[in-house]
Amino acid sequence: MLKSTLNTFTDTNGVARAAAITGTVELANLIPPTVTYESRGNLLIIGAAEQLLQLTDQFSALNSVTLLTTDSNTCEIKTAHTLYYSQSITVKGYLGAFDVHCRIGHNNTTLETNALETNLAKIAIGRNCFDIVLDMTATGVMNVEIPAAGYYAVSSSSEHSDNQAAEKRIAEKLATLVDDLPSMIGTFDKPKYFRLNPDLCAHSSRGVKGCDRCIDACPAGALHSDGIAIAIDPYLCQGVGTCATACPTEAISYALPDPQITQNFVHSVLARYKQEGGQAPTLLLYGERDTEAVTKALAALPTSVITIALEELATVGIDTWFSALAYGAHQVLLATNTQYIPVTIDAVLTNELTIAQNFLTELGYDADRICLFDFADSANFEAYESALITPIETALTGTKREKLFTVLEKLNQSSPLQPTHSAVVANAPYGSVTCNTDDCTLCMSCVAVCPTRALHAIGDRPGLLFVEQDCIQCGMCEAACPEKVITLEAGFNWDWQARKADKLVHEEPAACCISCGKPFAPASMVKMLTEKLQSHSHFQGEAIRRLSMCEDCRVRDIFEKMEQDPQSQTRV
Repeated sequence: MLKSTLNTFTDTNGVARAAAITGTVELANLIPPTVTYESRGNLLIIGAAEQLLQLTDQFSALNSVTLLTTDSNTCEIKTAHTLYYSQSITVKGYLGAFDVHCRIGHNNTTLETNALETNLAKIAIGRNCFDIVLDMTATGVMNVEIPAAGYYAVSSSSEHSDNQAAEKRIAEKLATLVDDLPSMIGTFDKPKYFRLNPDLCAHSSRGVKGCDRCIDACPAGALHSDGIAIAIDPYLCQGVGTCATACPTEAISYALPDPQITQNFVHSVLARYKQEGGQAPTLLLYGERDTEAVTKALAALPTSVITIALEELATVGIDTWFSALAYGAHQVLLATNTQYIPVTIDAVLTNELTIAQNFLTELGYDADRICLFDFADSANFEAYESALITPIETALTGTKREKLFTVLEKLNQSSPLQPTHSAVVANAPYGSVTCNTDDCTLCMSCVAVCPTRALHAIGDRPGLLFVEQDCIQCGMCEAACPEKVITLEAGFNWDWQARKADKLVHEEPAACCISCGKPFAPASMVKMLTEKLQSHSHFQGEAIRRLSMCEDCRVRDIFEKMEQDPQSQTRV
């Protein structure tokens, strides 16, 4: 439908746009990895008792229907159906594997307040779990913005019972579910939307906690931390992509398609549009679920607006947006019905967009060169007539940070303001570190936990180096420092040479081994250890000297002592 609509525009830009969108080969994962659900059709319905009893016979095609009410007056209801009652309900899981625990009574039994939680599926159907959950409660039992597959919430929390339109919408939802749920029996595959590379993750290291942006960004509750590493439940993941957008190191990346494939496609579409004679392109990115809204909006938008569908709007972020500007787009619109964006997705988009618009403003450009766009504003849209820079001919490569920095450098070269340093919003993955060198012992705890090697040792002598471009402000160096002399400083350095260069944080003379003369540690560290341990019982006499020896000489000295005095083995 969208392509046929594109072909109805016959002006130069309209023809060029249709050729660019329909004529560019869209590369994608031909055989994406999948996850498999198994459903036997055991349904649990949760809600008001009267409502449940009206629904139960409509799902007779399913294997079983269990009714769980939160009403406290169930003992007054006369019914042939078993009606379980609880006001303490937890539901976890996904299609084919819903774990439901609650304190229950049924029909005329009385609920004891001190009853133990039990697995309802074992009692009701003799299985460990339910396959499908239909939630009719006002606020919903599963507290996630995007529920798992197999969980259907028909909530009336914001819809009053006297509102006929609201009642009609609920009735329509239920009618659809009555038709659709019987088909939810069998084996189902869905794409595994993400790739996870733990080696790039900045969440934790050596017991030190760092970045948790991805956990905060997931609206489906699919990510969690065990205190050591991030784990993603592929059965709960709904492919929104906010975790990949929020991840500064690409430890999590979107896999359907790969972000590089998306950016290459954007580059190809804009290049083809130009070849076909198109002028002043505006790029409109949207999630596939909004295809109908985009098709309607085309009638009101200029024909220079090029539409590109994504699996979800939040699957790409600031690097893709700026790359589009570098490829020749005059503006990038992130199109959606803004009032319907779930809170978590809105937070991720808003944060990413705030960073992008701050960069544009600092450079002296209009902030809305990248902006959210509501379909309701289509009739009032006015396109920019000029590009920010001369388009880049070749598609960018590298990590998403490398691509972003490349575009920002080019924009800065043409910037009317030529900024040198800019403040950034809280939690932005850009910035530096400061060190109180008077108290730094160069213990290298910060280097040991740094996930990107932004902090690293000089190598041939005691010293600490820092590369600002690689710092993602995860905070692990600050947390790991035993002397508490490191502090994060968020911000963006527009001097690309300084940003990429090794900056000397701290350096000091090396302590030389008193036995062989080899430099082996920072002099201040040896001095500090000697002062702290000289009164310790294990470092009396000759033992204190070993703190001033290199590792080889220290081991040799210990073995020589053991050979001279075998009785001292337990003391050295």
